[in-house]
Amino acid sequence: MCLGVMMTFLLITATISALSAIQADLRVSPSALIWIPSAYTLVVASLVLSAGTLGNLLGRKRMFCVGVVVMIAGGLLAATAGTTAMVIAAQLVAGLGGSLILPNSLAILGATFTDPHRRTEVITAWAASSGIGLAVGPLLAGVLLDHSSWHAVFVSTAVLGVITLLVAVPFAAESLARGERLDVAGALLGTVTIAGLVYALIQGGQDGYTATPVLAAWIVAVIGAVAFVAVELRVAAPMLDVRLFASRSFSAVMVIAAVALFGFTGVAVLVVMFYNNVQHLNALDTSWRMLPLFGVYVVTAFLTGRLIRRTGFKAPLTAGLLLGALAVLGLTTVGPATSYSHVWPLFVLFGGACGTVIAPSTAAALVSVAPERAGMASGAVNTARQVGAVMGTALLGSLLAGRVTADLPHQLAAHGIPVAARAPVEQAVASGTTSTTSPSGAVRTAIEDAFTSGVHAGLAVVAALFFAAPVLALTSIHNRPHQNGTLMPAPTTAPTAS
Repeated sequence: MCLGVMMTFLLITATISALSAIQADLRVSPSALIWIPSAYTLVVASLVLSAGTLGNLLGRKRMFCVGVVVMIAGGLLAATAGTTAMVIAAQLVAGLGGSLILPNSLAILGATFTDPHRRTEVITAWAASSGIGLAVGPLLAGVLLDHSSWHAVFVSTAVLGVITLLVAVPFAAESLARGERLDVAGALLGTVTIAGLVYALIQGGQDGYTATPVLAAWIVAVIGAVAFVAVELRVAAPMLDVRLFASRSFSAVMVIAAVALFGFTGVAVLVVMFYNNVQHLNALDTSWRMLPLFGVYVVTAFLTGRLIRRTGFKAPLTAGLLLGALAVLGLTTVGPATSYSHVWPLFVLFGGACGTVIAPSTAAALVSVAPERAGMASGAVNTARQVGAVMGTALLGSLLAGRVTADLPHQLAAHGIPVAARAPVEQAVASGTTSTTSPSGAVRTAIEDAFTSGVHAGLAVVAALFFAAPVLALTSIHNRPHQNGTLMPAPTTAPTAS
């Protein structure tokens, strides 16, 4: 189960680290490039709740293994892709596999280890594995890109999937949950709603938020959301009981969980784009520089899960969000000539801040609802995080691409580039072919400044959200991990540390 969940999160950061290599090889436009990581998290976010129900019905081990096989297929499809459309399609396939792996791996552990103390130990290991996957992804991608093409990054997913199956098939135990029913209508409407929203955000940043296709996507998202709520209120076994949101604490936790992963994945994308396009580092050098961000995130999430019994929820949530906002504000001062010695303490601070938010947000979600709804609440907070992750890559990546396109003409003029020479440069940046044209001198500096401006704009959005979210933590969330007067075991709230 740990290998499976590690694979699902490794793919996220490995893909982000490979974006520049993919762009250079396939000449991907900045707006289309954002779809490559977003496609994977989009499917996971849309299907993770219904995938858990499917495992309860058909067998958790069976669905876990199916998920691994599907991820292997997605990795092999991406490894043989020759076009941007094929890479995105492969990521959609891999996302389907990831959505089956995540909820069923945790359910298998819960059913297999019945002793509460032993269960706490294995769930903590499960949570750490997701963080390890996030941390290892950039390093693995960097090493592979240093010796091979970007296709090798996706081959690694298939290899890890085969290893996972070799262990899971003989050793994992099968389990079922009687009486479950699959909410087909809810799954379809949820998928359509999230897909419409993400499409509108990505394309809106490139084409404008009032463009006809973007407006159509907004309408689809709104209608889908209304229909989803209506259906979930009427079905006997809803995928997500929307009545849970009547709890002010639960609603606040969902927002904070989404904001945390929005910032974490969004900053990761912005940092990769900055190092690749502004400081012109290769994937391996970029990965080493990002290691403090991911490593400290893993350690802090684990430690905070053990401390919330003493601190309650509000203190770590508030402190983590505020420290994260300060760290991101510090990153907005980074420019083309900034040395790494100035940046790594900010990575440490931001990784620790995000890790501090993870375990308390999970625990707070569980105690905000009735005990019989704890499983659904855990799935909901996981979904909120996945939605936050896809929004982080989609919205901030789209904002970056739009800001670069808008600011580049001004930067070219400011650096004295003749009018006749500006159009080819703008076209090269828009189509993602600057690596083949190899600009130099003033043109290169203008492109670097435009990218820096775009990165800073995205970081400013993250900082604003991280400054606003503590208000919800202080005013809406229940502070102590109590349920019906009984202290809940804090370490078991760490399973969704990703």
